[in-house]
Amino acid sequence: MNSIYKIFFGIKKRRVYRVKKRVKRKNLNYLKYKESAVILVKNKLEYFNQFYNYKYNRVTIKNQKTRWGSCSKKGNLNFNYKIVLLSQKQIDYIIVHELCHLKEFNHSQRFWDLVALTILDYKEIRSSLRTNSLQL
Repeated sequence: MNSIYKIFFGIKKRRVYRVKKRVKRKNLNYLKYKESAVILVKNKLEYFNQFYNYKYNRVTIKNQKTRWGSCSKKGNLNFNYKIVLLSQKQIDYIIVHELCHLKEFNHSQRFWDLVALTILDYKEIRSSLRTNSLQL
């Protein structure tokens, strides 16, 4: 019985180690790309906001699992660090998408009309993000 006990707990310890190692690797990727993402996002926001002229507060780069970006009611814009690994069209779409939420905090037709002012092919790009993009 003692040897079974030791084997069981030995396996369990290895699994915990593997999980910790995987988490550490994800954090290293986040740290590796975060600064590039900050520069990229701020430059793109500045560029597209010359057209929209919306006021936003804080811009944050996060390690999100399910979102490319988000916008809070307070005007804070959040972006996934993996944005730096996307195509320029996809990056532009995500930036404009979140920027337009500052004016329309929904996905109404008015919102999509705002996006379409600068991203004419937003439907195709949106579709490509859903099907061919990186695994979040």
